[in-house]
Amino acid sequence: MMPWLYSALGLVILLLAGDALVRGAVNLSLRLGVPALIVSLTIVAFGTSAPELLIAINAVHEGADGIAMGNVVGSNTANILLVLGIPALMRALHTSECSTRKNYVFMLAASVLFIGLAFCGTFTVWSGLILLAALSLVLGVAFREARNHRRNGNSCAADADLEEIEEADPDMPYWRVGTYLLLGLIGLPLGADLLVDNATIIALTYGISETVIGLTLVAVGTSLPELATTVMAAMRRQADVALGNVIGSNMFNLLAIIGLATFIGPISVDPEFLRFDLWVMLGASLLLIPFVFLKQDITRRWGVILTALYLAYMAVLF
Repeated sequence: MMPWLYSALGLVILLLAGDALVRGAVNLSLRLGVPALIVSLTIVAFGTSAPELLIAINAVHEGADGIAMGNVVGSNTANILLVLGIPALMRALHTSECSTRKNYVFMLAASVLFIGLAFCGTFTVWSGLILLAALSLVLGVAFREARNHRRNGNSCAADADLEEIEEADPDMPYWRVGTYLLLGLIGLPLGADLLVDNATIIALTYGISETVIGLTLVAVGTSLPELATTVMAAMRRQADVALGNVIGSNMFNLLAIIGLATFIGPISVDPEFLRFDLWVMLGASLLLIPFVFLKQDITRRWGVILTALYLAYMAVLF
């Protein structure tokens, strides 16, 4: 019983510490004069992926490669089937009004690149460098487009950039910024250590592979912030935020998390990933085609289908 409680405690610490780190980093950057545009494209994106990154780094350090890989692959699958499915059960997401084609194509390309590198059997430093190079390319394109859009827009564009960053408070006192940063920097490694160690104990105790634990317990837990964001976006009728959040999160998971974790050590790929889980992740990604290219809404019927598919995937894993 205790490993489950410690795992849950580790997950809670991770989520709270990740939020604190984002708030601290965002407001420190704004106080130092870093443009809100750069903050939104880099610091917020990396900060919200901090729990996944710390789990991957800790798992690789502890030799639990299955948890590191399972966290990324499982989170991407959960982000599409669960994070979009559950909000759609409550209210239809009007994705027909969204313009996310380019980012979606980038996400698919990242998925294919990730799967191709996985078939090498091990993610090495060279694999990590390839993934990080792809991430740099995506960020460069996004930054250039955002800057051009801002130049062609009205004089309120800077204010709009700030409004898009929920954690932004340019007047936050330095002591509070420092507190957020300290809590984040202490809490993230503590939470990751608790979660990985006890998830490994659960796997050994119940005869469940580390891969399955990574694909389920760890992956769903680290997808909770995306789920909360998407539920709020659905309630506010902001389908573009919901869909963009999922696509952006999946790209960062594939390119940044494993890419950076390879600098800690090589990450071996369980053959089960190559036979099944990577293809489930890719198949889930392809399910977004009607909503991105065919201008369909994610209705309640689609919410039922997506959620049911995720539950079926969980049943197969166990």
